Amino acid sequence: MRKGFDNDKYVKLQSEHIRERIASFGDKLYLEFGGKLYDDYHASRVLPGFAPDSKLNMLMQLKDQAEIIIVINAGDIEKNKVREDLDITYDRDVLRLKEVFTERGLYVGSVVITQYTGQKAADLFRERLGAAGIPVYTHYIIENYPSNVPLVISEDGFGKNDYIETSRPLVVVTAPGPGSGKMATCLSQLYHENRRGIRAGYAKFETFPIWNLPLSHPVNLAYEAATADLNDVNMIDPFHLEAYGTTAVNYNRDVEIFPVLRSVFEAIYGNCPYKSPTDMGVNMAGFCIEDDEVCREAARQEILRRYYQTLVKRAEGKDVENELYRIELLMKNTKITVNDRAVVPAALEAARERGVPAAAMELPDGKIITGKTGELLGACAALLLNAIKELAGIDDGVHLISPAAIQPIQHLKTAYLGSKNPRLHSDEVLTALSASAAANPTAMLAMEQLPRLKGYPAHASVLLSSADYKTFRRLGIDLTYEPVPEQRAEQD
Repeated sequence: MRKGFDNDKYVKLQSEHIRERIASFGDKLYLEFGGKLYDDYHASRVLPGFAPDSKLNMLMQLKDQAEIIIVINAGDIEKNKVREDLDITYDRDVLRLKEVFTERGLYVGSVVITQYTGQKAADLFRERLGAAGIPVYTHYIIENYPSNVPLVISEDGFGKNDYIETSRPLVVVTAPGPGSGKMATCLSQLYHENRRGIRAGYAKFETFPIWNLPLSHPVNLAYEAATADLNDVNMIDPFHLEAYGTTAVNYNRDVEIFPVLRSVFEAIYGNCPYKSPTDMGVNMAGFCIEDDEVCREAARQEILRRYYQTLVKRAEGKDVENELYRIELLMKNTKITVNDRAVVPAALEAARERGVPAAAMELPDGKIITGKTGELLGACAALLLNAIKELAGIDDGVHLISPAAIQPIQHLKTAYLGSKNPRLHSDEVLTALSASAAANPTAMLAMEQLPRLKGYPAHASVLLSSADYKTFRRLGIDLTYEPVPEQRAEQD
């Protein structure tokens, strides 16, 4: 895949600016890490060349000064909100992040449960964290936050929140996903630190939207698609425009909260060090794009990926009409349709021609590989085998797995495991391939191509089984699929 982003330059520039910001404050700096601190796959998709763990690698350079606070919204715990890129709930991801950071030698000081209103699931999670020896703090909903500044900065506002005990000069505040309450947690701490006579500052490490790209740039619009469920909207930063006479892109929540932040700083120091929400950030990503068109196209594909994700949510009975409408509007603004994702028309055409579910994958040279449902394999399993044969230069007529070896697996599924579908899913066909590779050098050659599939776009003409979905996800394949049940597709 073509590279559009210089990751080494990004790490260097970003590290320098974070160090400068730390030095500009006194006793303590609260640094909000927007987006994902670890496994930032959205950034790596829309900025090809961006390493998913770039932010974490930068933080490692400051690990002796830093501690981490992980923030989670009580409402997200209650409704079992899922992190889409990893297919795990936010509460499970808190525990995963804690383990990842600790293994890297980073100090995780505590977990904060925000917007708490007595949710039972949040209480159970607090008990679970406590049993693991992890300090837990609680923050509450403040009426008319953030507009009612006098209430917010009072005993009945931030004053109600627990004060988070910290011990290091750099406090990194992160979360499993957006809307968790990271900024409110930082501002609450500034209020409490001031009451204790501690000089503390705040800065924000946010990758998106990229402030020095145009408002209508596909990379910034892809961020809106990613946060469509939160009703986030990119906008020109009016404070920045007024202060400097130049345009900068920010998003609505940062613009809305800026008067509160300014009031907090004025209460602490008598003046605010920032003239705009954009000033708060240390985002250097826009300076590290080396091929704008590559990033534009990657962002357009990300919008389409989010569109299909939302269609599937609707098919599952979730109320996402507003989210879907917003993404469709973004598609119109970027002048794209589903046909701009080459694997979509290819998969649908293959399904129409053969009268069975089909799947398609695009290789880096633009060649489209397809697979269809047959007597032995499902469409996705067939696609995997066809794709790795193509990458290995193996003739399409060669059997990597003997049909005689597949039939006993089918018998096991239907006769002993209670499955009504005898066809092999992707995980099952890969297991069969690995067994075949033990004695078949051609099968081994094909299996060695699996890592190359990472990032390749693919599309299926029907809703996928959880087995196929998880296998493609683990292989890193950029997968979308139609919100059509397989049974209905076969009837059609």
